[in-house]
Amino acid sequence: MRILSVLCMLVLLLAPSFSLAHPHFSKTVSAKLPSGAEATIAYGTTPANLTHAESAPVGSFVTPRSPKLTLTAAASSGGTAIPAGEYTIGVVKNGADDWTMGLYTGGLARGTTPDMAKVIKLDSMYSSSMGTADHMLLDITPGHGKFEGKAVLTLHFGTMFLAGALS
Repeated sequence: MRILSVLCMLVLLLAPSFSLAHPHFSKTVSAKLPSGAEATIAYGTTPANLTHAESAPVGSFVTPRSPKLTLTAAASSGGTAIPAGEYTIGVVKNGADDWTMGLYTGGLARGTTPDMAKVIKLDSMYSSSMGTADHMLLDITPGHGKFEGKAVLTLHFGTMFLAGALS
């Protein structure tokens, strides 16, 4: 009986800590691109832990929890054709503080090493000075500067901020 009382007390003491944990959301973002294609992003608000990205080898494709981009029609990025279909959104490590946004053709199982021949590198810009996103944020926004007049796929994860042109 005493063990049951102790277990009940533990449940009562620990229950508030579970209810106070912050939530993570499944999100969907959609936009019509200048090409006429409908672009839809589906992802979860993954906590920004840059350890995996920082330890990735140069030349590798890194994706936090495999966010998806679906295009209903063909698009392009910097002259590179992107056929209609489903893609995993991620980044390609070019160096210690240099990244390019990429799309992996199809799905990518967690822990799988991607075939780099299936990665489409987007015409992109990288910055580590856009503030910190505590959780992954993905969006499609109007471009500015070199991306003026284009739709831009943005990924903000920790201090990593990438913008990839889609037209």
